[in-house]
Amino acid sequence: MKYNVRGENIEVTPAIREYLEKKIAKLERYFTEAPDAMVNVNLKFNQDKTSKVEVTIPMRQLVLRAEETNVDMYAAIDLVSDKLERQIRKHKTKVNRKFREKGDFPVTFAVSEPSEAHEAEEDELELVRTKRFDLKPMDSEEAILQMNMLGHNFYVFNNADTNRTNVVYKRKDGRYGLIEAQ
Repeated sequence: MKYNVRGENIEVTPAIREYLEKKIAKLERYFTEAPDAMVNVNLKFNQDKTSKVEVTIPMRQLVLRAEETNVDMYAAIDLVSDKLERQIRKHKTKVNRKFREKGDFPVTFAVSEPSEAHEAEEDELELVRTKRFDLKPMDSEEAILQMNMLGHNFYVFNNADTNRTNVVYKRKDGRYGLIEAQ
């Protein structure tokens, strides 16, 4: 893996970079071959004396992304690494389950015996409810109002201008995002 490490309001010292690369490199054990991926890391030091670490690893089959905030930069790196590891294990469990059902061999992930932790993760993916509803044509502002009235953090709607399915969602910073289907 190649690393692109940026610092905002903080100098990326060799010690921080080495620690970060060592923690992220541990994720390679989940793959049969070391992925040829660019690891994009953004380290921020905020005015409230907290450190934020954002990691994005775009790969062919999936995009791994995690962010964590902590008063200690090294602790934030540990938390991000753990979060990425959980994402990989979840995805690997899903791929291996399809492998058992269909008989296709997953090339990306190393095959291992399922452990109790992996079986518990399979249970986390259980679908517990299905909702059906009509998509009403509206603009994004009206969709945000509907979402807030319902008390949800996302809302699916049919964009009246493009006649395509869109999703508005509330971001962690309190602002709103829009996902447009192609």
